[in-house]
Amino acid sequence: MSDGKLEGKVILVTGANSGIGRAIAEKCLQEGAKVAVHGLNQSEVDSAVDEMGSNALGIRGDLADAESPAEIVEATVAKFGKLHGVVNNAAVIMRGRFEDTDAAKFDQSMAVNVRAPFLICQAALPHLKSAKGCVVNIGSINAHGGEAILSAYSVSKGALQTMSRNLAGIYSKQGIRFTHLNLGWVLSETEYLRKLDDGLPEGWPEKLDKGVVPTGKMTQPSEVANVVAFWLSDESKPFSGTVLDLEQYPFLGQNPSKDEDYEMGI
Repeated sequence: MSDGKLEGKVILVTGANSGIGRAIAEKCLQEGAKVAVHGLNQSEVDSAVDEMGSNALGIRGDLADAESPAEIVEATVAKFGKLHGVVNNAAVIMRGRFEDTDAAKFDQSMAVNVRAPFLICQAALPHLKSAKGCVVNIGSINAHGGEAILSAYSVSKGALQTMSRNLAGIYSKQGIRFTHLNLGWVLSETEYLRKLDDGLPEGWPEKLDKGVVPTGKMTQPSEVANVVAFWLSDESKPFSGTVLDLEQYPFLGQNPSKDEDYEMGI
Protein backbone atom coordinates (compact mmCIF):
# COMPACT_ATOMS: atom_id res chain seq x y z
CA MET A 1 0.00 0.00 0.00
CA SER A 2 1.06 3.58 -0.67
CA ASP A 3 -0.26 6.94 0.46
CA GLY A 4 1.76 8.96 -2.07
CA LYS A 5 3.98 10.58 0.55
CA LEU A 6 6.58 11.41 -2.14
CA GLU A 7 4.16 12.55 -4.82
CA GLY A 8 5.73 15.15 -7.14
CA LYS A 9 9.23 14.72 -5.71
CA VAL A 10 12.43 13.81 -7.56
CA ILE A 11 14.76 11.48 -5.68
CA LEU A 12 18.30 10.36 -6.55
CA VAL A 13 19.35 6.99 -5.11
CA THR A 14 22.91 5.77 -5.56
CA GLY A 15 23.67 2.07 -5.80
CA ALA A 16 20.03 1.50 -6.72
CA ASN A 17 20.16 -1.23 -9.34
CA SER A 18 20.14 -4.01 -6.72
CA GLY A 19 19.79 -4.84 -3.05
CA ILE A 20 18.87 -2.21 -0.49
CA GLY A 21 19.26 0.64 -2.98
CA ARG A 22 16.85 -0.97 -5.41
CA ALA A 23 14.30 -1.52 -2.65
CA ILE A 24 14.59 2.17 -1.74
CA ALA A 25 14.15 3.25 -5.36
CA GLU A 26 11.11 1.01 -5.80
CA LYS A 27 9.54 2.32 -2.59
CA CYS A 28 10.08 5.92 -3.71
CA LEU A 29 8.41 5.15 -7.04
CA GLN A 30 5.54 3.47 -5.22
CA GLU A 31 5.11 6.61 -3.12
CA GLY A 32 4.78 8.77 -6.23
CA ALA A 33 8.33 10.05 -6.81
CA LYS A 34 10.38 10.17 -9.97
CA VAL A 35 13.66 8.41 -9.28
CA ALA A 36 17.18 8.57 -10.67
CA VAL A 37 18.53 5.04 -10.35
CA HIS A 38 22.33 5.08 -10.16
CA GLY A 39 24.57 2.04 -10.50
CA LEU A 40 28.06 1.03 -11.53
CA ASN A 41 27.14 -1.54 -14.20
CA GLN A 42 25.26 -0.18 -17.22
CA SER A 43 23.45 -3.41 -18.11
CA GLU A 44 22.28 -3.91 -14.53
CA VAL A 45 21.05 -0.32 -14.35
CA ASP A 46 19.21 -0.70 -17.66
CA SER A 47 17.61 -3.94 -16.53
CA ALA A 48 16.44 -2.44 -13.24
CA VAL A 49 14.98 0.66 -14.88
CA ASP A 50 13.17 -1.40 -17.50
CA GLU A 51 11.36 -3.17 -14.68
CA MET A 52 10.70 0.01 -12.67
CA GLY A 53 8.93 1.92 -15.43
CA SER A 54 8.89 5.34 -17.04
CA ASN A 55 9.31 7.34 -13.82
CA ALA A 56 12.76 5.82 -13.31
CA LEU A 57 15.92 7.17 -14.95
CA GLY A 58 19.01 4.99 -15.16
CA ILE A 59 22.39 6.63 -14.59
CA ARG A 60 25.68 4.77 -14.77
CA GLY A 61 28.59 6.21 -12.80
CA ASP A 62 31.77 5.10 -11.04
CA LEU A 63 31.75 6.84 -7.66
CA ALA A 64 35.47 6.23 -7.28
CA ASP A 65 35.88 8.83 -10.03
CA ALA A 66 35.81 12.32 -8.49
CA GLU A 67 33.99 13.71 -11.54
CA SER A 68 31.14 11.21 -11.37
CA PRO A 69 29.07 12.63 -8.45
CA ALA A 70 28.44 15.97 -10.16
CA GLU A 71 27.65 14.22 -13.44
CA ILE A 72 25.06 12.02 -11.72
CA VAL A 73 23.33 15.02 -10.16
CA GLU A 74 23.44 16.94 -13.46
CA ALA A 75 21.89 14.02 -15.33
CA THR A 76 19.09 13.80 -12.76
CA VAL A 77 18.22 17.49 -13.01
CA ALA A 78 18.57 17.49 -16.81
CA LYS A 79 15.90 14.79 -17.00
CA PHE A 80 13.48 15.84 -14.28
CA GLY A 81 14.19 19.58 -13.92
CA LYS A 82 14.57 19.53 -10.15
CA LEU A 83 15.80 17.52 -7.20
CA HIS A 84 14.05 17.11 -3.84
CA GLY A 85 15.96 14.30 -2.20
CA VAL A 86 19.19 12.33 -2.28
CA VAL A 87 19.85 8.89 -0.84
CA ASN A 88 23.57 8.17 -0.60
CA ASN A 89 23.30 4.39 -0.47
CA ALA A 90 26.15 3.11 -2.66
CA ALA A 91 29.15 1.73 -0.80
CA VAL A 92 32.12 -0.54 -1.27
CA ILE A 93 32.88 -3.08 1.46
CA MET A 94 36.59 -3.75 1.78
CA ARG A 95 36.98 -6.96 3.76
CA GLY A 96 40.31 -7.92 5.28
CA ARG A 97 42.39 -7.71 8.41
CA PHE A 98 43.66 -4.29 9.46
CA GLU A 99 47.27 -5.27 8.83
CA ASP A 100 46.42 -6.41 5.30
CA THR A 101 44.55 -3.26 4.29
CA ASP A 102 46.90 -1.28 2.09
CA ALA A 103 46.64 2.36 1.04
CA ALA A 104 44.86 1.54 -2.22
CA LYS A 105 42.08 -0.39 -0.46
CA PHE A 106 41.70 2.30 2.18
CA ASP A 107 41.60 5.06 -0.43
CA GLN A 108 38.96 3.26 -2.49
CA SER A 109 36.79 2.79 0.57
CA MET A 110 37.03 6.47 1.48
CA ALA A 111 36.52 7.60 -2.13
CA VAL A 112 33.28 5.68 -2.64
CA ASN A 113 31.85 5.71 0.88
CA VAL A 114 32.76 9.26 1.97
CA ARG A 115 34.09 11.46 -0.82
CA ALA A 116 31.35 10.54 -3.29
CA PRO A 117 28.47 11.38 -0.90
CA PHE A 118 30.31 14.58 0.03
CA LEU A 119 30.59 15.62 -3.64
CA ILE A 120 27.04 14.55 -4.45
CA CYS A 121 25.78 16.78 -1.64
CA GLN A 122 27.89 19.64 -2.99
CA ALA A 123 26.50 19.24 -6.50
CA ALA A 124 22.93 18.82 -5.24
CA LEU A 125 23.10 21.79 -2.85
CA PRO A 126 21.57 24.53 -5.06
CA HIS A 127 18.73 22.23 -6.12
CA LEU A 128 18.04 21.11 -2.57
CA LYS A 129 18.04 24.73 -1.40
CA SER A 130 15.45 25.58 -4.03
CA ALA A 131 13.28 22.59 -3.17
CA LYS A 132 13.80 22.76 0.62
CA GLY A 133 14.88 19.16 0.16
CA CYS A 134 16.65 16.52 2.14
CA VAL A 135 19.46 13.96 2.15
CA VAL A 136 19.39 10.49 3.67
CA ASN A 137 22.83 8.94 4.13
CA ILE A 138 22.94 5.16 4.51
CA GLY A 139 25.52 4.26 7.12
CA SER A 140 26.29 1.18 9.16
CA ILE A 141 26.38 0.16 12.79
CA ASN A 142 30.04 -0.54 12.06
CA ALA A 143 30.50 3.23 12.44
CA HIS A 144 30.44 2.65 16.20
CA GLY A 145 33.61 0.57 16.08
CA GLY A 146 33.11 -2.19 13.58
CA GLU A 147 34.18 -5.74 12.92
CA ALA A 148 37.76 -6.95 12.87
CA ILE A 149 37.67 -7.69 9.13
CA LEU A 150 36.03 -4.36 8.23
CA SER A 151 38.41 -1.70 9.50
CA ALA A 152 38.50 0.48 6.37
CA TYR A 153 34.75 0.16 5.85
CA SER A 154 34.04 0.97 9.50
CA VAL A 155 36.26 4.07 9.41
CA SER A 156 34.53 5.28 6.25
CA LYS A 157 31.08 4.85 7.79
CA GLY A 158 32.19 6.73 10.88
CA ALA A 159 33.30 9.58 8.63
CA LEU A 160 29.98 9.52 6.77
CA GLN A 161 28.10 9.81 10.05
CA THR A 162 30.17 12.85 11.02
CA MET A 163 29.50 14.38 7.61
CA SER A 164 25.75 13.92 8.06
CA ARG A 165 25.74 15.74 11.37
CA ASN A 166 28.11 18.43 10.12
CA LEU A 167 26.00 19.26 7.07
CA ALA A 168 22.80 19.23 9.11
CA GLY A 169 24.32 21.86 11.36
CA ILE A 170 25.35 24.01 8.41
CA TYR A 171 22.26 23.79 6.20
CA SER A 172 19.25 23.17 8.42
CA LYS A 173 18.67 26.93 8.67
CA GLN A 174 18.54 27.02 4.87
CA GLY A 175 15.79 24.41 4.81
CA ILE A 176 17.84 21.33 3.86
CA ARG A 177 17.47 18.36 6.17
CA PHE A 178 20.02 15.58 6.67
CA THR A 179 19.32 12.17 8.17
CA HIS A 180 21.80 9.36 8.81
CA LEU A 181 20.66 5.74 9.10
CA ASN A 182 23.09 3.15 10.48
CA LEU A 183 21.96 -0.22 9.15
CA GLY A 184 22.54 -3.48 10.91
CA TRP A 185 22.41 -6.88 9.26
CA VAL A 186 20.15 -6.84 6.20
CA LEU A 187 19.35 -9.82 3.99
CA SER A 188 20.19 -8.49 0.53
CA GLU A 189 21.02 -10.80 -2.38
CA THR A 190 24.67 -9.79 -2.06
CA GLU A 191 24.77 -10.60 1.63
CA TYR A 192 23.20 -14.01 1.07
CA LEU A 193 25.79 -14.91 -1.57
CA ARG A 194 28.65 -13.47 0.48
CA LYS A 195 27.86 -15.79 3.36
CA LEU A 196 27.65 -18.76 1.00
CA ASP A 197 31.16 -17.85 -0.16
CA ASP A 198 32.19 -17.75 3.50
CA GLY A 199 31.09 -21.36 3.85
CA LEU A 200 27.64 -21.06 5.36
CA PRO A 201 25.03 -23.56 4.06
CA GLU A 202 22.12 -22.89 1.73
CA GLY A 203 19.24 -21.44 3.71
CA TRP A 204 21.55 -20.05 6.41
CA PRO A 205 19.24 -17.12 7.29
CA GLU A 206 16.68 -19.60 8.66
CA LYS A 207 19.33 -21.13 10.94
CA LEU A 208 20.35 -17.95 12.78
CA ASP A 209 20.26 -17.69 16.55
CA LYS A 210 17.40 -15.54 17.87
CA GLY A 211 20.00 -13.47 19.68
CA VAL A 212 20.92 -12.12 16.24
CA VAL A 213 17.38 -11.92 14.85
CA PRO A 214 14.94 -11.57 17.76
CA THR A 215 11.99 -11.31 15.36
CA GLY A 216 12.84 -14.70 13.90
CA LYS A 217 13.95 -13.43 10.50
CA MET A 218 16.58 -11.09 9.13
CA THR A 219 15.76 -7.49 8.27
CA GLN A 220 14.60 -7.16 4.67
CA PRO A 221 15.65 -4.41 2.20
CA SER A 222 11.98 -3.44 1.85
CA GLU A 223 11.80 -2.76 5.59
CA VAL A 224 14.77 -0.41 5.34
CA ALA A 225 13.12 1.26 2.33
CA ASN A 226 10.00 2.01 4.37
CA VAL A 227 12.08 3.93 6.90
CA VAL A 228 13.99 5.81 4.20
CA ALA A 229 10.75 6.88 2.51
CA PHE A 230 9.54 8.41 5.77
CA TRP A 231 12.71 10.47 6.19
CA LEU A 232 12.52 11.64 2.57
CA SER A 233 8.93 12.74 3.02
CA ASP A 234 7.47 15.89 4.50
CA GLU A 235 6.12 13.74 7.34
CA SER A 236 9.61 13.78 8.90
CA LYS A 237 9.79 17.57 9.08
CA PRO A 238 11.17 19.53 10.88
CA PHE A 239 13.79 17.06 12.07
CA SER A 240 17.38 17.24 10.83
CA GLY A 241 20.68 15.82 12.03
CA THR A 242 19.06 12.60 13.19
CA VAL A 243 21.39 9.60 13.50
CA LEU A 244 19.33 6.42 13.80
CA ASP A 245 20.50 2.83 14.25
CA LEU A 246 18.31 0.32 12.41
CA GLU A 247 18.97 -3.02 14.05
CA GLN A 248 16.84 -5.66 15.76
CA TYR A 249 18.74 -5.53 19.05
CA PRO A 250 20.75 -2.91 20.98
CA PHE A 251 24.07 -3.38 19.24
CA LEU A 252 26.34 -1.33 21.49
CA GLY A 253 27.77 -3.28 24.38
CA GLN A 254 25.99 -6.45 23.33
CA ASN A 255 27.17 -9.89 22.28
CA PRO A 256 23.91 -11.16 20.79
CA SER A 257 25.19 -14.50 19.58
CA LYS A 258 27.81 -16.95 20.78
CA ASP A 259 28.24 -18.26 17.26
CA GLU A 260 31.19 -16.39 15.77
CA ASP A 261 30.39 -17.74 12.30
CA TYR A 262 27.79 -15.01 11.96
CA GLU A 263 29.00 -11.48 11.48
CA MET A 264 26.89 -8.74 12.96
CA GLY A 265 27.34 -5.94 10.43
CA ILE A 266 26.30 -5.37 6.85
